[in-house]
Amino acid sequence: MRLKSFFADTVEQAIGLARREMGPEAVLLNSKRSSPEARRLGAYEVVCAFAADAARVHAGSDSLLSSEPRPAGAPADALMRDVSDLKQQMERLARSLSRCGVGLAAAGSDPQLANVFAALTDAELDADLAYEVIAGISSPATPGAVRSQLRRLANASPDLGRGNAAARIALLAGPPGAGKTSALVKLAVQQGLARHRRVQLLTLDTYRVAAADELQSYAAILGVGCQVLETIAALSQALAEHAHKDLILIDTPGLGRNELDGFEDLARYVATHPGLDTHLVLPASMRAADLKRAARQYAAFGPSKLLFTRLDETQTFGPLLSLSAHLGIPVSFVSRGQRIPEDLEPATADLLLDLLLSPEAAGAPGFEVAAA
Repeated sequence: MRLKSFFADTVEQAIGLARREMGPEAVLLNSKRSSPEARRLGAYEVVCAFAADAARVHAGSDSLLSSEPRPAGAPADALMRDVSDLKQQMERLARSLSRCGVGLAAAGSDPQLANVFAALTDAELDADLAYEVIAGISSPATPGAVRSQLRRLANASPDLGRGNAAARIALLAGPPGAGKTSALVKLAVQQGLARHRRVQLLTLDTYRVAAADELQSYAAILGVGCQVLETIAALSQALAEHAHKDLILIDTPGLGRNELDGFEDLARYVATHPGLDTHLVLPASMRAADLKRAARQYAAFGPSKLLFTRLDETQTFGPLLSLSAHLGIPVSFVSRGQRIPEDLEPATADLLLDLLLSPEAAGAPGFEVAAA
């Protein structure tokens, strides 16, 4: 598939350049402000592709793959995985190009919608989602119309536990330094003690130096129980022992990319436990690509919700909405700082939209729909 970047002072002008050179089959894949090195070429950069090329590649993927010689000594199962992965990538690309068609036409013909698209991608909302948003907006693109379309993407579920079990059980998982322990203590206060619930803290984090000691210190201050567990059997026994409690919160070790392989049994137990509500804890300050990578790595834990921390350390919130929308997983809570418990708040659709459209609520510049 042929890709090319076009530079101009506005997104609309760049799209016009692409259409003149690449014709009506051009598909806009991305739009962003130009890097300092390329600023002399224009304020905005758009990346376009030939849609026909992508369709041909997708249509011929089976025959191309089947005619490719098998590498000497390559295991058959590894080759089949590669083939399957490539086919899935091409299918995702085809779906993305299909969704983008209407949005591309709208952005190319309406300067105001082009500005909306640029503002959304500046906020780092994924381009395919930005296309879907502008495709559903009729001119004029008022702030209310933009918010109405974005609301379809905003998915929030600020609760703990699954089903109607007496004990609400929530487990926090995520990469090192994501803020799981602090979030867990905030939840214990807000969702437990403040509601006069009987709370029990459990931790499997015996890998980080003094991690268990930290949680036990918090538990002593709050006056709640805390157990340090080293095995899945111990976790299962502790859950049975404290089944009479109202809220059980479980902390887990922050596992790096090279450490997850040793925790398949734990991931399987967590993912298949009918009462466990797993929240994937991720820093909002992470790059969009790193958020996606972390979500893929922790998919084995079967997270049912996303909990974002460190909102005070970023000014772009598009990746949060994008990740939730692509995974089909709601956001449960967000944390803006280190204060316990003040800096944790339940996620709502309005909060997620305010972060994207009016990020001054988190100390970032506001979003405006520019007039045509």
